[in-house]
Amino acid sequence: MITLKGDNIYLRALEPNDLEFIYAMENDQSIWEVSNTHTPYSRFLVKQYLENAHQDIYEAKQLRLAICQDQDFPALGLIDLFDFDPMNHRAGIGIVIQGVENRNQNIGSEALELLIKYSFYNLNLHQLYANIGCENKASIALFTKFGFEKIGIKKDWTFVNGVYKDEAIYQLINN
Repeated sequence: MITLKGDNIYLRALEPNDLEFIYAMENDQSIWEVSNTHTPYSRFLVKQYLENAHQDIYEAKQLRLAICQDQDFPALGLIDLFDFDPMNHRAGIGIVIQGVENRNQNIGSEALELLIKYSFYNLNLHQLYANIGCENKASIALFTKFGFEKIGIKKDWTFVNGVYKDEAIYQLINN
């Protein structure tokens, strides 16, 4: 089981008792735009997902970790590696913090820093990338803080509330 500890938060593997938290996150329409979700998830589907969450990143090609602040275990958010490509030593990375009250408190920064270090030093990845909506100033600031550079714009990439929006791709190369 993975547990990555920082100064104020830790990242842990998903547990069966995360069912309600993940169900709430996946069905929170206010974050669908950043999570690339289009339809609600049932508790049954989330339960099935959690039953397979033990799969190794090399099997599942993804890793989702809960972001926790204290030892009583509840999650504040999720951070993911996705499209894991061990042959080319790269993966996508994404993060979402639940609740506005938990944002702008350095939780996302610390979680991102922990997962970048894990990706480069434990998984030996050469690069990470993030897809970020061009209007998402908070995510752009978070990722660029850690050296991610914008390498391109995907024009009219997402269709949200009747409007096409551009999405940028940011990349961090492990030198």
